[in-house]
Amino acid sequence: MHDELELLREWDADAAPLTGPARDRARHRLLNTMVHADRRTGTGTGTGPGRRRALRLVAAAVVATAVTGTAVLIGTDGSGEGGGTPRTSTPRVENAAATVLNGAAAWERQREKEPVAPRDDQFIYSKRIIKETERKTGEVKTYTDEMWDSVDVSKRSLSMELGREMWEEPAGKGGGVWPPRKWSELKKLPQDPEKLIWAIVSLGSSGGSDDRSVSDLDKHQRFEAYWLLGELLKNPVLPQGLRPAAYEALALVPGVRTIPGVKDSAGRTGVGVAYTEHGSREGAYLIFDPASYEFLGFRDERISASGKKKYIQLSHVVDWGIVDRVRQRP
Repeated sequence: MHDELELLREWDADAAPLTGPARDRARHRLLNTMVHADRRTGTGTGTGPGRRRALRLVAAAVVATAVTGTAVLIGTDGSGEGGGTPRTSTPRVENAAATVLNGAAAWERQREKEPVAPRDDQFIYSKRIIKETERKTGEVKTYTDEMWDSVDVSKRSLSMELGREMWEEPAGKGGGVWPPRKWSELKKLPQDPEKLIWAIVSLGSSGGSDDRSVSDLDKHQRFEAYWLLGELLKNPVLPQGLRPAAYEALALVPGVRTIPGVKDSAGRTGVGVAYTEHGSREGAYLIFDPASYEFLGFRDERISASGKKKYIQLSHVVDWGIVDRVRQRP
């Protein structure tokens, strides 16, 4: 993955950074390219572009943001929104992360039921509240962003980025997204935590033995596992058992740590869970209730196009459903 990270760093520094759903979509397309480029042969043109060329094309298409390579967490004053000095986490905190994530899996299993499966011709609707704070001045703005994602990606999808509408064109033949939206594809994902990790990091390759251990992951696969599992958890509708399995899989990934005393977008104090090894992004993590381990939302950061302002973003999904067309609400 080192080459891919370097490609991202080479991207035009003057391009406006993306946040929230738009950034998610950028990463989706980049990771999809990374895991599929080695086996892609192109359509009707003989051999397709090489891995690095494909990544450059996708980076240019989605204006991808740089991924940092630091293993340092941003420490806070307990609010999750303040300054503070950077601090590294200790090995014992990794056990705390497993406790939180396994607790989240247990909380989910006690309450989940098999949802109604969306048809391939439908859309997955979701509404997200984003609370964005300018770090230096403390100015706060709140956005309500909505998304209509085509289940089989054969139709145009619509999303909002800090109140701005953005269209996603249909995927080409054989194309897709991560996480998959088609129910048949989601049902194929294993619910054994270790097997789920390997199924995800083996995307686009010949796979391998289901008997492989998490200890066999190299440092790049650890980052991919954490990031792709986190993206899977952003899907508002998953088959029964898959969401708790994803939490349990995250608990197994080396390099996952907790960040105590953070706030979610509703002002509740929680505990953050982040990946802290090479390839991590400062200030981006999942937030859980410290007692029940209920999932509360996400924290992320962005820098203004000028590079002079830094924003802290807190978000959570407030509504979702399955609809038949764009702009329809449940």
